[in-house]
Amino acid sequence: MTKPRDTIDRRRLLKLLGVGGVAGLAGCAGTGEAPGTETQSSGGSGGSTQSSGGESTASSGGESTESGPQMASEIKVWGWDVAAKSLDLIDEPYEEANGGQVSITQIGRADMKDKFKSTLLSGSGAPAAAMMESVDAASWVDTGGLRDVSAWLGEAGIKDKFVAGKWGPLEKDGGTFALPWDIGPVGTFYRRDVMDEHGVDVSSVETWDQYIEEGQKLPDDQYLLNLPSNDYDGLWRMMYRQIGGQPFTENGAVNINSDKSLQVARILKRIRDSGVANDLASWSSSWFTAFGEGTTASLTAGAWMEGTLKAELGDTSGQWGVFKPPAIESGGSRATNWGGSNVTIPQQVSDAKARRAWDYMAFTLGQAEHQITMYEEFGIFPALRPAYENDAFDASNEFLGGQSAGRLFADIAPNISPYRFTVDTPEVTKAINTHFRDMMTGSKTAKEAVDAAAQQVADRTGRDLA
Repeated sequence: MTKPRDTIDRRRLLKLLGVGGVAGLAGCAGTGEAPGTETQSSGGSGGSTQSSGGESTASSGGESTESGPQMASEIKVWGWDVAAKSLDLIDEPYEEANGGQVSITQIGRADMKDKFKSTLLSGSGAPAAAMMESVDAASWVDTGGLRDVSAWLGEAGIKDKFVAGKWGPLEKDGGTFALPWDIGPVGTFYRRDVMDEHGVDVSSVETWDQYIEEGQKLPDDQYLLNLPSNDYDGLWRMMYRQIGGQPFTENGAVNINSDKSLQVARILKRIRDSGVANDLASWSSSWFTAFGEGTTASLTAGAWMEGTLKAELGDTSGQWGVFKPPAIESGGSRATNWGGSNVTIPQQVSDAKARRAWDYMAFTLGQAEHQITMYEEFGIFPALRPAYENDAFDASNEFLGGQSAGRLFADIAPNISPYRFTVDTPEVTKAINTHFRDMMTGSKTAKEAVDAAAQQVADRTGRDLA
């Protein structure tokens, strides 16, 4: 047993405090086996319903799920929006199967992040478990305020069942600090009615250059897609990951001026210069209006975007479709990710609560049937690969014109490359947006933009250039 780390490094906390705003640009859950297989071995069911009462200070990471203090009789779990509602779908089945009481607290996204940070700062008040976006993961893990669940994960035998690309930001120094939930396999959502009216054939598109060429068929007041100046980094990251790019090397050097990054920058510049893209701020009212009216005909985003479009533009149901994102070059990968979340356990909670939290997490996220329940109800796309075998992914999607979009995303998900998020990811976001704006106006070439962005990150973080 080890003593919980109550003291959090001040520099790490300052880094942490800078994460929230940037994370707002990423999408997320806003992620078979038969019941009682892996999760039972994770310490779940047998004799686990008794209240612990005790507040042991033992750590969890190196212990068996079959030993240690009894699980707490009740725990609280924090989440936001539809993600919290999704977790709430599974708490009753969990209680019926394993006992205990799980209370899901829904908090606004920004408020939940602030509140969770405060509990880590004070060392008290944290829930037994909380959701955590992948884009934030490296920063949260770096605080030392999260539990290492690697031993429980190994004992449950479920690690290999999640898509490989999820694990990178959840791990540090041999430890694992969260269980994956959802992912955002990327697709290009498009207005079928607009494309058909102007003879744009998305089925013939393999590469971005081909998509730009198809977009030339549109009239002057009709845009193929949007290229928002407040979110160049999102598009850049999506494409960079698609071709195996990493923003930092394994030894931590800044790598956003690599040949692959330059290749992506040049494509974004070609999109701008071709005239097929407008530049509305993403998530603005005018941005939604353009998609609703069809004056912007497509957008490339994570699978979660379908739920957003459905919620915001419900009267366009049936007029949308989706296809795999164009490749950077012919024959290249068409698999990448945008967004996704996980569930984590704070270090400060007692072992009894931590054991109950893990038991609930493994039950909820580690079993296909529960992931399918959340997918069908709220569109939370699972990172658990066995879930993709379910017929739910072959179902006709009315909003997307009857397309079996779930199967398209399920085919993409296992091929998504890992991506190296770090505590300095927010600096990459700032640098890319700043210098790509100059590139778009013509005051910098693509090469100058990626070089300047890389130098800015190196200067602000003290890292070397690759």
